[in-house]
Amino acid sequence: MAVLDSYLDRFGRALSVVVNILDPDVIVLGGGMSNINALYAHGRGRVARHVTNDELRTPIIRNVHGDSSGVRGAAQLWDS
Repeated sequence: MAVLDSYLDRFGRALSVVVNILDPDVIVLGGGMSNINALYAHGRGRVARHVTNDELRTPIIRNVHGDSSGVRGAAQLWDS
């Protein structure tokens, strides 16, 4: 639990930098680590602690194609 708590803290700090600087419309998590359900259950709250706005309005969502998103993108480049 301590390792997960530390990971969520770093996750929140890292994504808050992205939100504070770029103000994205949405953040889509990808790769194998995006399968950790705690990122969606508790990660948003960790990001919200460090954003400079009064509240975190940027949605943090799971990717649609799972772990194979990178492979699918590379395959689409082949057709170009």
